[in-house]
Amino acid sequence: MRRYQRPVISLISRVLGARGDRALAEDLAQETFVKAYLKLSGFDSSRRLSSWLFRIAHNTAVDALRRRSRVPTAPAGEGLDPSEPDADHLAAPALPDPVETEALGHALEEAMAQLRPEYRAAVMLRYEEGLPFEDVAHVLGVPDATARSYVHRARKQLAARLAEGGWQPSKA
Repeated sequence: MRRYQRPVISLISRVLGARGDRALAEDLAQETFVKAYLKLSGFDSSRRLSSWLFRIAHNTAVDALRRRSRVPTAPAGEGLDPSEPDADHLAAPALPDPVETEALGHALEEAMAQLRPEYRAAVMLRYEEGLPFEDVAHVLGVPDATARSYVHRARKQLAARLAEGGWQPSKA
């Protein structure tokens, strides 16, 4: 529990977005660990424990969202475009100025809050937790191609929202 507490709370917070608060995320994390403990006998030891736990956390957060607001979600695989390349190999430019880095962080948090919950979760799992797409797909309960699509679309939406907000890196 100590090892995964922070990542589980972070994932749940991302899924909840602007609708959640820290206390709710902590409550849902506790619920996640209780569910995991009760279902430990069902854990497939050929898989990663983190993926299994993140999937329980994701489902717990989505259930909480549904209870609170009845937000409609897109069916898995809807609107997939397999011809869209994955842009993970592109590195972000270095930002040496700490003030600029902080401003980007705030802008990115605001843009992340506007994403669909499944997009937020996919980005968090891929970039904050460093999970491969196979594990992201398992956690979200979608095919691998759908997980890739979620990340790709989230990145496009984040870039567009940052540009709309006028965020531009300073010229060093």
